[in-house]
Amino acid sequence: MRALILAVILLIALLQTTHAQNPDSLKAVWQDTNISDSVRMGAYEKYIWNTFLFSAPDSAIMLAEALHQFAEERRYPKAASVGFNLQGIANAIMGNYPVALQAMEKSFEIDEQQGDKKSMAVTLSNIGSIYKENRSHARALQYYEKSLPLHEELSDSLGLANVQNNMGGIYMEMGNHTLAMEHYEKALAIFEKTEDKRGVTNALANIGSLYQILKNYDRALDFLERAKITAEEIGEEGLLPFIMSTLGSTYNSMGKYSLAVGPCKKSLALAEEIGNLNQQFESCECLYEAYKALGKENLALQYNEKGRAVEEIMDSEEMTRKLEQMEFAKVMYEDSIANEEESRLVREAHQAEVRKKNQTRNYLIAGGLLALILAGGIFNRLRYTRKSKAVLQVEKDRSENLLLNILPAEIAEELKAKGRADARDFDMVSILFTDFKGFTEASAKLSAQDLVAEINACFEVFDSIMAKYCVEKIKTIGDAYMAAGGLPIPQDDSVKNTVLAALEMQDFIEKRKVENNKLNKPAFEMRAGVHTGPVVAGIVVIKKFQYDIWGDTVNTASRMETNSEPGKVNVSQSTYELLKNDKGFVFEPRGKVEAKGKGEIEMYFVSKI
Repeated sequence: MRALILAVILLIALLQTTHAQNPDSLKAVWQDTNISDSVRMGAYEKYIWNTFLFSAPDSAIMLAEALHQFAEERRYPKAASVGFNLQGIANAIMGNYPVALQAMEKSFEIDEQQGDKKSMAVTLSNIGSIYKENRSHARALQYYEKSLPLHEELSDSLGLANVQNNMGGIYMEMGNHTLAMEHYEKALAIFEKTEDKRGVTNALANIGSLYQILKNYDRALDFLERAKITAEEIGEEGLLPFIMSTLGSTYNSMGKYSLAVGPCKKSLALAEEIGNLNQQFESCECLYEAYKALGKENLALQYNEKGRAVEEIMDSEEMTRKLEQMEFAKVMYEDSIANEEESRLVREAHQAEVRKKNQTRNYLIAGGLLALILAGGIFNRLRYTRKSKAVLQVEKDRSENLLLNILPAEIAEELKAKGRADARDFDMVSILFTDFKGFTEASAKLSAQDLVAEINACFEVFDSIMAKYCVEKIKTIGDAYMAAGGLPIPQDDSVKNTVLAALEMQDFIEKRKVENNKLNKPAFEMRAGVHTGPVVAGIVVIKKFQYDIWGDTVNTASRMETNSEPGKVNVSQSTYELLKNDKGFVFEPRGKVEAKGKGEIEMYFVSKI
């Protein structure tokens, strides 16, 4: 769901941009001091937008700092506004919502002072979308309502339609179907008038989905079929899985189960192709219901199992999202208190100043203070200019470190040298999965801050263990940790090192449990699993770089972990065969264990002598 909502934020922001241009030519315009400030600023904005904003948002944030310096030196507030706007969007892409809000609010403040209504409308809409993403419905509606008259005054049809569509989505989530339909229909009318086919597709799909909820199935089918036609016309792969699964579930609701199978199968295939977990789950549910009603129990069971597997991954992501929302709410609350305190101090200071002036009438002193303030401002500006080069170097070093923190060093170097990194096949990689038993129960006993701190404490140690054994951390999902031995550079002892790393992780968790128990704090227990086999590894670029691995080996390794036990490291037959003659390990045969989606698999618990 997050990807779809962020897409709306970025779509609104696109109103300020034009088509892509050559990055080198844009950079050259920015560096040409003979060109007007507005043209230079516009070129640099497009340079950041086209080259970094979506693929490397952290770099976009740093590059936008140059616009603040430019604004300071040239006394050109618009440049500062553009810089804050870019930084706001980049932080929103990365999920740093409190920081994104602060940047957008600064941008809005400057635009309001300059009377730039177009930028004000866009920024208000973007702020609303951030609150929408974090389920702060009332605040989201407040900002959308503020943006509407500005979009209308500017005859900004696309911005107006997007806001109406977003407001419809909020009211739909709140259960106010009447207002949801009203806003969706307004959005559709504007999209049709402007011949924006993607917008038309989106609005038709939303209205069709709403009619399904209202059990007006004939109307639902009408709108969904129209949405399907326009989506296929423009090749809109992002919306098609939702449209097709909603069509299928509508047929199921009507009892037309045989008609539901086709749309839901197509939805599943498309959702798998683009990695949309939510639609994969919905499609599996649709197929399960249809096949069960048709008496095809084996097929129904197959899709039920597939849906449960997807649901496990979604649950982990949902936990992460809830933690993010809790942290967002906390930051917003703290900010509101800080703002109120700041306002109180300003009021008190102003009242004291008024009393002072009434008592002394000392205008000379007041004039002297003003001169001192101005001198301080000039000094700060000069100091800022002198430090700019040093700051840019620091930020460059930070960018390098961030890249190495995301990608293996060899892959990062290839990416910098070629601008891309090719996917590679590896014949022998050991995949390690871990997760915490009782995580949900422990999370209920801890505050969001304490829970995140505990997870971070564990994952920081895990990271150091991975570095010790030359095992590559791949990613974390909620409380799950994934790593791989034998890539990006294959090593002869990678299988052994991966198992040793898993055993050391378990040893750490056992010791931490003892420490936490002494302090009467909730403690985690951990399951771990390892499987060895071939994989494909490469960089995924959606909103930010991520080094990832694919293949059946990954799925089997995941089953090793889910079929493990707390405090144990569970390994597969292939891993056992590679290490069975190593005298440093003891293996406990478990026989054939039933693994979801895999049937019976030979498994072994492993320990050190």
